Amino acid sequence: MSLRNTIDGAPCAHGAPVAVVNPATGMPFAEVAGAGKADLDRAFSAASISFGQWRHTPWADRTALLRKFADAVAADEEALATLVTLEQGRPLAFARAEVRRNAEAIRQMAQLVVQPAVLKDDDRSHAVLHYRPLGVVAAIAPWNVPVTMAVGKLLHALHAGNTLVLKPSPYTPLATLRLGEIGRGIFPPGVFNVVAGGNELGQWMSEHPAAAKVTFTGSTATGRKVAQSAANDFKRVTLELGGNDAALVLDDVDVDAVAARIFGAAFVNSGQICMAIKRLYVQEGVYDPLVERLATFARNARVGNGLAPQTQLGPVQNEAQFRIVQEFIASARADGADFAAGGHVLDRPGYFVAPTIALGLGEGSRLVDGEPFGPVLPVMRFRTVEEGIARANATPYGLGASVWSDDAQRIERVIAGLQAGTLWVNDHAAPDPMVPFGGIKQSGLGRESGLLGLKHFMEPVSVITPRMPRASWFVP
Repeated sequence: MSLRNTIDGAPCAHGAPVAVVNPATGMPFAEVAGAGKADLDRAFSAASISFGQWRHTPWADRTALLRKFADAVAADEEALATLVTLEQGRPLAFARAEVRRNAEAIRQMAQLVVQPAVLKDDDRSHAVLHYRPLGVVAAIAPWNVPVTMAVGKLLHALHAGNTLVLKPSPYTPLATLRLGEIGRGIFPPGVFNVVAGGNELGQWMSEHPAAAKVTFTGSTATGRKVAQSAANDFKRVTLELGGNDAALVLDDVDVDAVAARIFGAAFVNSGQICMAIKRLYVQEGVYDPLVERLATFARNARVGNGLAPQTQLGPVQNEAQFRIVQEFIASARADGADFAAGGHVLDRPGYFVAPTIALGLGEGSRLVDGEPFGPVLPVMRFRTVEEGIARANATPYGLGASVWSDDAQRIERVIAGLQAGTLWVNDHAAPDPMVPFGGIKQSGLGRESGLLGLKHFMEPVSVITPRMPRASWFVP
């Protein structure tokens, strides 16, 4: 496989080899050349030089190139999707949908224009708030949804008039390198650079003096390190960090109508989605029937290689995460959990965990308080709405949360009480490119998507013009 880094609009092939493992087999199947510090410096230099012209490129011209890129991504759907399945493990049908969804996200957000805002207009002065590009954006992406992460960071940075140096996860570099290849023939040299490499590359990026902003998606622990590095020269940051999303199911729901959707929102991508349901609180009136249906879905889910047409859930993406998920299951067992389904790994090559429904746990247990980032869901019973809200909020995280109910007044009451950056009603894990997304508390800083997301990749500048002489503080 000849995928290479993209620096200044050209392929870069030298560097220490990085093996890419297929999580469905546990075996390496590809190798890429990892970028070194000198390569990174060249990428930032190219991005800095190209920024001078790109920032002054009109919105219409920038968005025309973004739409051209979207068309090229859509045309490359099968190749990109196959790379995602091979390196990340998700079923091919879902990988194809990921590619299509991101091509459409580019087209939708390309319609947005950040306009100056008049803040004051009277006989004394005229004040306008402008938004200007920041400079070079350093983007560090995770391994769970490679195309989504790469496209999202490219879209925000370039649309806002910045240039980009993007690093994919060393576990899943291939689809992102492919996107870099596609971009070579569309964007001016230096505008979109892709460098693959190990974790040390991410640290160098967050510390690099040429970076004006760092956007990072990943764990809270790593995000804290990124923020500390960026603080040295006050880089702007957008951090989408760990989530431990709660869903509250009230006792007026139609269990048959919501069970499959709740299961899908918890186990999508084998639970490896930051905004997936990680804690499920079910009011006691519907607890037993909902647990029964969720356990049936879990036991009957077709888990396997993502290239097999019948597969519904793929493997955990890497060996390290595979061990973490097993530790969470062992901890839940030690805490007295009853497994309505799963609770074990599958006896086959690769990193496969049986979809797991854990019962009988509560706050204070590792599985409830932490984020396994795998196909493991604790389901807990609650009595009153007030109790459910309090328990859902009893976490240092606040990425997303949801309420499931058929009663509009009860929904309003729950939504008013939940603490998270995104709140869904009778839905969960459903991002919209036109709606800002991000976390509160330890789930991150800043927003992406929508007009607000674009503005977070720009600097607000106030321009004030007086309309009448103002008394000076200085009297000669």
